[in-house]
Amino acid sequence: MSNIITLLCLYIQIQSKIIIYLMWTVIGKYPLKNLYDEPVRKEYRKLQVDAMPVVETFEKLNYTELLKEYLTKHGKPLKPINRHKSSLPVANNIVCPKCGAPHSYIYRNNGKSKNVQYLCKVCEFVFGDKTDYFKNAAIRCPHCNKVLERIKERKHFYIFKCKNNNCSFYLSNLRNLTPQEREQYDANPQDFKLHYIYREFTIDFKPLSKETPVMPNVDLSKIHSSPHVLGLVLSYYVNYGMSSRLVQSIMRDIHGVKISHQSVINYANAAATLLKPFVDNYDYPLTNSICGDETYIKVNGKWHYVFFVIDTVKKIITSHHVSPNRDTVAAIKAIDDTLSKYKQIPENLNLVFDGNPIYLLAQHYFARHGIYFDVTQVIGLTNDDPVSEAYRPLKQVVERLNRTLRRYYRTTNGFSAFNNCQNYLTLFTTWYNFLRPHKTLKYQVPVDIHEVTKLPNMPARWIEMLNMAQEYILKHQAA
Repeated sequence: MSNIITLLCLYIQIQSKIIIYLMWTVIGKYPLKNLYDEPVRKEYRKLQVDAMPVVETFEKLNYTELLKEYLTKHGKPLKPINRHKSSLPVANNIVCPKCGAPHSYIYRNNGKSKNVQYLCKVCEFVFGDKTDYFKNAAIRCPHCNKVLERIKERKHFYIFKCKNNNCSFYLSNLRNLTPQEREQYDANPQDFKLHYIYREFTIDFKPLSKETPVMPNVDLSKIHSSPHVLGLVLSYYVNYGMSSRLVQSIMRDIHGVKISHQSVINYANAAATLLKPFVDNYDYPLTNSICGDETYIKVNGKWHYVFFVIDTVKKIITSHHVSPNRDTVAAIKAIDDTLSKYKQIPENLNLVFDGNPIYLLAQHYFARHGIYFDVTQVIGLTNDDPVSEAYRPLKQVVERLNRTLRRYYRTTNGFSAFNNCQNYLTLFTTWYNFLRPHKTLKYQVPVDIHEVTKLPNMPARWIEMLNMAQEYILKHQAA
């Protein structure tokens, strides 16, 4: 009898281990956190953005013109360098940054030194690595007018610092330290930011360079449904924020039309591809009251950021840029989408954002390219200062837009591809700008196109929008 009990106990232990193993296997494959998956609301990095530096124009010369002047002045041409066998070579790709003289006119100026330095025979300009070049470009501290020194190189920008210990900016910050902070500063100066700092971005991006829109080759006449069915699908999918499977059920149960949920997604992607050039390049009647903010959206299982920018008076979305990162590069592109929609940028243009410093850095980037606008930051959730109190209503406009997107997008459970996300936002922007009546606009749409608003129902309006987008594409393809 005791042997049977022992054997049963052994079986129970084995079964217990199997159950525990299966439980961990299930939990590992389907973590509990996925059931309540919410975006991690990381605080943006708080950094102080200093005023714009003083930038002296770097004089550009033409070496061919300088050679002609030399010939006229001396009566003989300036010969290329005749290098000795013992002299150090100069690579063929070395060109004078000031006059453009080729390597045949460039001396190796400092021998075998680690930091290579060159001398141009034509314009006598001394240059070397990028640090020397930028010093000659003269990015100066706005407080003491000393040349800034490049101290760090990051992925998308360089960091310049004023190392002048007699700079008024540094001395003022030093005086404002408490005795305790002064002791900490003496022990760990790297923990304090007292000197003037400037960040120069190096991204390959030219502001307001509105390229010719890519005209898609989409023919909606080839879909296996009528235009009215397509209009119904877009109305349910976009206007009412239904999932593709719910749209499939409604089309079958109410309208008697059998389509798959994948067909719903395909119709939406095709319509968005057709609408994008029209929506992005439409001549919007914008004001000078613009506000922006970021919200979350899931793409391929990872949280991304949607940078919304909206005209708070006209209720027109001017940008819906999507980025995996909440950084300055994304802010630059979102602001550029907005600025490119103006025929002429207003002199008193004011952009309102939250306290994230990426928008001030973006303002500096545009200023370096001769594009100027004001940035007002509404910080926190309470009106702790007069600026926040004055501009809080504008910030609430874009916050309501964020909530609208989250409410409509929630049924999709995210997007499996980045293009699907962009297509959905294109449809959402089309609906918000051209088809959705707003209470604050006396129940009128932000952009009133008579050919669209005169139609009796929403499916017909979607089809008219698609027809106008098709005409826009054909017009530009024929040009």
